[in-house]
Amino acid sequence: MALDIKRFTARFVDEARDHLRKVEDGLAALEANPADHETVNAIFRSAHTVKGSSRMLKLIPITETAHVVEDVLGALRDGSLAWSADLRRLLQQGVDAIAAQVDQVADGDAPGEPDRGVCAALAAVLTGDGNEPAPPAALPPHTATEIPRQAEVKLKSADTVRVQLTKLDELIRLMGEVVSSHARLRQRLIDIRQIEREVEGADPSALGPFARDLREDVFSQELLMDELHAKALVMRMLPLSIVLEPASRLIRDLGRSLGKDVECQLTGTDIELDRQLIDRLNDPIVHLLRNSVDHGIEDAAIRRAAGKPAYGTIRLGARQDGGWVVIDVADDGGGLPLGAIRDKAVRKGLVSAEQAAAMPDSEAIDLIFSPGFSTSSIITEVSGRGVGMDVVKRTIVDDLQGVIGVETVPGKGTTFSLRLPLSLAVMRVLVVQAGGESFGFTAQYVAQLLDLPPDRLLNVTGRDAVVIDNEFIPVVSLAGLLGMADTGRAKSGLLLVVVRVRNEKLALRVDDLVDERDMVIKPLPIHLRHLPLVAGMVMTGRNALVSVLHAPVLLDMARLVRGEAGDDAPAGQDSAFRVLVVDDSLNTREIEKDVLEAHGYVVTLAEDGLDGLQKARAGDFDAVLTDVEMPNMDGFSLTAALRQEDRYRERPIIIVTSRSKDEDRRRGIQVGADAYIVKGDFDQSSLVDTLRGLLG
Repeated sequence: MALDIKRFTARFVDEARDHLRKVEDGLAALEANPADHETVNAIFRSAHTVKGSSRMLKLIPITETAHVVEDVLGALRDGSLAWSADLRRLLQQGVDAIAAQVDQVADGDAPGEPDRGVCAALAAVLTGDGNEPAPPAALPPHTATEIPRQAEVKLKSADTVRVQLTKLDELIRLMGEVVSSHARLRQRLIDIRQIEREVEGADPSALGPFARDLREDVFSQELLMDELHAKALVMRMLPLSIVLEPASRLIRDLGRSLGKDVECQLTGTDIELDRQLIDRLNDPIVHLLRNSVDHGIEDAAIRRAAGKPAYGTIRLGARQDGGWVVIDVADDGGGLPLGAIRDKAVRKGLVSAEQAAAMPDSEAIDLIFSPGFSTSSIITEVSGRGVGMDVVKRTIVDDLQGVIGVETVPGKGTTFSLRLPLSLAVMRVLVVQAGGESFGFTAQYVAQLLDLPPDRLLNVTGRDAVVIDNEFIPVVSLAGLLGMADTGRAKSGLLLVVVRVRNEKLALRVDDLVDERDMVIKPLPIHLRHLPLVAGMVMTGRNALVSVLHAPVLLDMARLVRGEAGDDAPAGQDSAFRVLVVDDSLNTREIEKDVLEAHGYVVTLAEDGLDGLQKARAGDFDAVLTDVEMPNMDGFSLTAALRQEDRYRERPIIIVTSRSKDEDRRRGIQVGADAYIVKGDFDQSSLVDTLRGLLG
């Protein structure tokens, strides 16, 4: 009887992918410890297994590629070949070639012919002198394996989930407990009907024991239901390796299609995320990887001239941060071209030339998320169409209730950070009341709940703010922001929900706190999903629907309201003066900027003491306002450093801080500050009067 080879191909694909993953992990481990002979032996055995299994199934092209990889690993094992970074990248190309052939078998096709260029390069290492191999030559564009069109590039995810038997047993046990608990509740309903028939003329206190039993049963079932739901969610949690490991090969393939040598470093692949979120991460991550390879990583000649390795590196990693999972996509390229971004925004009519020149770097970076925005000078298969980054923002922020952060350093690279909740199924929700209606906020956006006396409210350029933990936080009525009548609180004082998105905070004034617990968030109906303000709905105990508001959209709305208010601010007579404002709080920087610009000053912002010192040296400012408590360099050190500069030896420096102790004031005077203003006693007129007096 003939052997049906096709029956074994699925098993071969799973086994081969597992062994190739072990080889990749081993190569990464050898990068840190090249003398680890056990790791060399392990990856040699994996390559040997792939070769033998493919040969048995007559998958000869895979056998040929695996054979040459095995030979190189064998030479490395017996010491006739020395480890090097170039050898590692060459072996990685061989593993990628095998993986591509295995993917073809998984799709039901015959494996393609071996990559002759990679095989020849590996064979050349064996015929050399046993020392350093020549660096893998960068391929000219489109001579390597072509990358599929944008719509076809996908990061594969598993169609099945492996569940440990112990987890399944635990789930079945909990289900049985819930069924039993529900039966008890049905019996309680029978009991109460019987009592209703007998209660006439009876002692009302007879209902007491029943009410107590019913309350305990309901509470017990609630605990069981919560545990059951949690166990079920754990089963749907999958490791991010499902997304990140295929992305590693995609990066190298994209690099070769553009004639660039790019390697990928993976971290945090064992961190788990809800399958619902993993399935939606394909497009955002593919777009970010395309941009990193095409725009971020420079050509080899440019990198060598800048003193960098000829090959680029993209770091793709995950980490857990409280109730969030953060996925970082970082490259060591040239950084975002902020000048080109500003110029393109002016040409597209998004901002005026004056606005672009005064725009902080953080706002310039946000422009890349505008629909149709691209700084690429040519349209290619990889990028340049002006699509992608708006898709990233829409998916991460609007669909997955996450946050995008961007950090860029000229000449050193760019990092995109995607902050995502662990799951969208059940989330901690705070329900508040404003304008006579109830609204919800997911807990990951809620920074603080505050009940403050009315005298803590400050008025800054016609807008309300409070000082919390050394920073100014704008205060906005939630009802007013949503266009509803502000009914006000029944009791005196300020009830504030402080929401935070990245480094920006907003205090929302509400009427009352209604509830706070884990809730199932229901998606909006299809015809309402275009509304960015509402992230979903939750059901209260009285079967009422409550809208869960999307905090990033609320911050955008509040920013627009503040911007419109600022347009009517009176200009003063001090327009010749340029002021540097240094504070690590985005809210404080923006509020102080609003105050000063309302009186005609030209303001530049710095996010910490070191950034402030660099901008002060690069520019020419008439005065400096600085906080004290900041990362990298505090305000006292900044003031002392500026006093060592000839240009700033006599120019006004004002410290604006929440530190109110006498020793702090004395320290400010000792380092050379001209004025010391406590944020808790902040008054905008006193700030402007102080600055005007110092400037003469």
